[in-house]
Amino acid sequence: MRIVFMGTPDFAVPVLTEIIGQGHDVAAVYSRAPKPAGRRGLEPTPSPVHMAALRFGLKIETPASLKSDDAIATLARFEAEAAVVVAYGLILPKAALDLFPRGCLNLHASLLPRWRGAAPIQRAIMAGDAETGVMVMKMEEGLDTGPVALAERTLIGPETNAGEVHDRLALIGADLMARALAALARGSLRFTPQPEDGVTYAAKIEKSEARIDWSEPAGRVHDKIRALAPFPGAFFEADLGKGPERIKILRATLAPGDGAPGALLDDRLTIACGAGAIAVLEVQRAGKTPMSAADFLRGASLAPGFILPPAKALPS
Repeated sequence: MRIVFMGTPDFAVPVLTEIIGQGHDVAAVYSRAPKPAGRRGLEPTPSPVHMAALRFGLKIETPASLKSDDAIATLARFEAEAAVVVAYGLILPKAALDLFPRGCLNLHASLLPRWRGAAPIQRAIMAGDAETGVMVMKMEEGLDTGPVALAERTLIGPETNAGEVHDRLALIGADLMARALAALARGSLRFTPQPEDGVTYAAKIEKSEARIDWSEPAGRVHDKIRALAPFPGAFFEADLGKGPERIKILRATLAPGDGAPGALLDDRLTIACGAGAIAVLEVQRAGKTPMSAADFLRGASLAPGFILPPAKALPS
């Protein structure tokens, strides 16, 4: 089929690659416009999907919006039968959806209707969900409200983080979308409306949420660490001799222990929470590469009994 692909982050790249490998005619790739990146944030950097499209020699469009008449006219000129949308980041108005006679298929990383919205993987882990999945749905004007065609489930292990789930679902999703397109081309793809019960929304992760609140139970702290690893990273602050510094926790596990919230319980970076404790396994200091807790402690002036400041006492 002749397809327009719309996506932005690295999660969408395996889907684009699989579609091309299946022999579909990708008329154009739509992605978010390049944004400043790097340490100084000055050089505009194309998105992962944009870079993949360049490697494949595909036509690339990066409009700021799809709501203008000009944007709709440009999209119409590609005369595509269907659109495939994977974490694109822009709203498709009805005028855009109506351009594709075979519809717009969206790959969404949750078990809809649970976790509609921007951050389904992170929210599922943060909520302590034991499983998640990926679904191919037909796009409507509502937020992830369309009927579902295909789905695959996967377990979230007790120590699994968002990066691991992300990578797994990206590969599962690529195969799922390829199967959906094959069925669509045969005219055999069937859709089932989402149930009305069980709707939850995965709001975008705010920067303030990444700060660890040690007064929360250890299970909740652990889930937040897993949900925000490797990016943006749940963090705490401590004065290591040169003023307050943010330290991201990339990996931790639940541990026995009791003490004042934020108290270091031993010389292995076990930290007390509101109930229970966590043992920190891997951290990252600002501007540094990830390191083990043992390596971090060798360069930090932290000792058992030290109490990390509570989240509410620190500026955002």
